[in-house]
Formats: sequence, structure tokens, C-alpha cells
Amino acid sequence: MKTLSIIAVLLIATSAFAGVRDNDDTCDIKVGPAATLLLPYFEVDVTGTSGQTTLFTVTNVTRYPQIAHVTLWTDRAYPVLTFNLYLTGYDVQSINLADVLLRNVVAPPTGTSSSTAPGLLSSGANPNLQPAPGCDTNPGSIPASLMILVRQALTTGGMGTCGNVGNVHYNANAIGYATIDVVASCSTRLPNDPLYYSNDILFDNVLIGDYLNLGPQPAGEPSASFDATANPMVHIRAVPEGGSAGAYVFTGLPYTFYDRYTPAASRTRDRRQPLPSTFAARYIEGGPANFRTNLSIWREGFVPDNSCTGYVANRSMDAFEFVRFDEHENPSMGQVCGYHYCPIFSSLPVASSTSTFDYTIFPPLFTADTGGWIYLNLNNLGSTSYSVTHDVGGLPAPTNSPGHLAPSGWTTAGPRPSQNWVTVTMFGNVGGRNVTAEFDAAALGNGCSPGVSFSTAVMGEGGALIGGALVCPPGTTLTNGTTTECKGTNVNPTP
Repeated sequence: MKTLSIIAVLLIATSAFAGVRDNDDTCDIKVGPAATLLLPYFEVDVTGTSGQTTLFTVTNVTRYPQIAHVTLWTDRAYPVLTFNLYLTGYDVQSINLADVLLRNVVAPPTGTSSSTAPGLLSSGANPNLQPAPGCDTNPGSIPASLMILVRQALTTGGMGTCGNVGNVHYNANAIGYATIDVVASCSTRLPNDPLYYSNDILFDNVLIGDYLNLGPQPAGEPSASFDATANPMVHIRAVPEGGSAGAYVFTGLPYTFYDRYTPAASRTRDRRQPLPSTFAARYIEGGPANFRTNLSIWREGFVPDNSCTGYVANRSMDAFEFVRFDEHENPSMGQVCGYHYCPIFSSLPVASSTSTFDYTIFPPLFTADTGGWIYLNLNNLGSTSYSVTHDVGGLPAPTNSPGHLAPSGWTTAGPRPSQNWVTVTMFGNVGGRNVTAEFDAAALGNGCSPGVSFSTAVMGEGGALIGGALVCPPGTTLTNGTTTECKGTNVNPTP
């Protein structure tokens, strides 16, 4: 591991121990120092033939040493491996998941132990870390017997006697997602263990991170010579920040990122911002440059009981609604149901990368246009295991059988929608070169927004995809056919 020794006056003023205070007490997600980083999707060729892999980098932006606890999860949200990165002040650590999953080693050749000499500006102590954090035993190498099981879980879904913890992948690649949390010690506990929240997890917003996909390919196509894509990880702050492990401090957030795993008596104990459920994602399909687009989607899984079989529920979760718009604003929802358009009953696992050409998931493109955008309401209908002590709004009761959408709406089981994240990867062949680009889709709301009802965008009823009051000039009349939508005015009051 290399230690950054830099002269950064502004960073010296950044404290890892800001204490309990209002630090942008909001659900809005931004790229900034955070307590948790989410790598929403990774894919690694564990045969080593194509070289396809995912790398990620974690940076400590303070002068205090920090411990970043990495957990790898299957695409059904089953945690299969954890390891720790000991970061001295202003330190940066890169991890190639091919090293981990193919070569059974973390950060070769020396691993991630605390033996690295700190830089000139690094502080030698962090009072939030446990007196003996146990980081001297951090891996380098991981036992081969364990890694055989990890690879099985990430490629074919089985892990020893525990089956159904991941999906089977047609190309035998390892697919899943990762979380990186700031913690107090180099423990091996997983985030689905209640003791993780009383003994390990910390609340300092000190980490930034990014990831790099080498050799990405359009979903469902043979491997192509695309070089790489890069993007920031999802930066999830603790609100309020600061405090030692086990410190239970009230947060103004209605629920949190790890809400489904925290103890029932203290559901917001991790204080981490929740993620949204609705997004707008650009796409390009076809054309002279043979453009293609993947949407990589992370979704909040259901929490099963202690049995392995419970993870089957995360194999293919319903998505509330997808609407495609072409470049001439023509909407498509895929099917005609009586006098209404109904969406394809789409379902996706916890982590996936899907081509927008896949018309079994996304509404088809009916016109000759080669681009546009897709509205995604990824609410998986929620769960009574989510936020049982909070009520942030639901959706109308269904008028038909569960799991199928009626024009009047769809119910949410429990008091809130599920959390999600979407990234867009675009591929093209331009001037003889294979080019790629990756970026986050736009969130339509934030993690504290209530569930959004079924859209009437293509029913001829004038409905809206997202809610909110419109601010209109005096005398303006604007309705959706039945309801006045001008709720405010843009005229300043008389002084």
C-alpha cells in the first residue's frame, strides 16, 4: 500500500471527529467524503481468459488513520467475503477484484496490514479505533478452500451446502456488488450481523472512492475490445457524523441505508443516507456507430430468515414501472391492457447489468429513433422488514392480484419504497475505435421521497411521472385533466 504524503492545507482542516452536528442533514446523495461507499455492480472473469475485471480505489481524506471494511455480496444480496483496508492519513488503496477472486490475494504483494509507515502529514492515532484493532493479520493471501466457495457463490449461486444465494451467470463470470464501511477494528463480521452495528461500524465521513471496469461488454453480447469505463462509487454519508462504535445518536433520516439489517429497537442506528427509488437514464441503440447501452442496477433486497433458501426472493424482484421515451418524446410502456397501456412485468435481481435492447425487461422502442431516455421506478414494493418503526408514505391499495399492476396503482408492503441505484454504460464504434462512457443516472427524488404511484403518461390521461407542485405565473391554469397543478407562484411578495 502506498501512503499519500501531500501538502493539503484544506484537508488538514477536515476533522474525522466532527462530533454530533447537523452536517447537511439530507437524503440527497453527492460525491463527497462518506462513511460508506457502494460499488453497485462488479463483474470479473474468474477464468482469466478475457481479462474482464473490476477495480476499485478507496481514499482517506483525513490525517487520521481509518479502517475501511470491504464486503462482497452476491447478486442476491448474500455476503460471501469480507476484508479490511487499513488506511493511514491521506492514504489511498486500490483493489483489483481479479486478484481477490482469481488469484486468492488482496492487494499483492504485501496485503493491507497496518505496518505501512505513515506519511509526513499523517496522524499516528485515531481515538475512534479500538485500542488493538487487529489489523496486523489483514490478508494478503486468502485460503484457497474459502475462495473456491466464494467463486461458486458469485458465478453459479451455490456456496457449499448453502444453495440459492446467487444467480447462475451464462458466461460463468463472478457478478455481485460491494460495500465499504468505515469501522473501528479489522473484524470479520458481516453487515447482516446485528453486532456489526453495536461493535464495529463508525460514523465519520472520511472516505471517497471510484471504480474501473476493464474490458466491459454490452450485456448479452460476446466479449469485445472495449477498454474500460470509470465512475465514482456511491458516496453514502452518516448523518450526523462522528462518534465511537456503538454510539446510538438520533438521526433526522426516516430510515437508513442499512435499515434492513439494523436491530429492530434501533432501526436507524447506522445513520447512513438512504438511496432513491426513481431514476431517469439516457440510452442510445443502433445507428451507424452501432451504439449500445447497459443499465447497471443495484436494488435493495429482501432480508431472508437465517436459512439459505430465503435468498431466492432476491433472484428476480418486481420493478414498479418502466417507461421509454424516444427522441421525439414518444412514450412506450410495452403492452396494451384494455383501454390502457401496461408495463412489461419486469423483474431484476439485486445487482445486474442489462442491455436496453432487452425488451423482456425494458419497454420496446417502436420508432426509428436510436436514442432517448428511460424512466425507472425500481420500487420492489417494499417489505415489512424495512423501517418497521417509521411511516414515510405508501401507495394506493391494489385492485388486482398481488404482483400485477392495476391502472389505479400498486401497494407498497411496509411504510416505504425500496432503495436503488442506476449507472449508464454506453458503447459505440466511432472512427474505427471502440469507445465507452459510464455515468450515474439522474435520481428523480432522493431516499426520503415517498413511493411514486403508477404513471398515466401514455394513457392519454395527462399524468406525471414524478410528483411535486408547479410554481406558475399569476393567472396560469394548468391541470393534468382533473387536478390543478399550479400550487404556487413565482411572484415575490410586496416588501
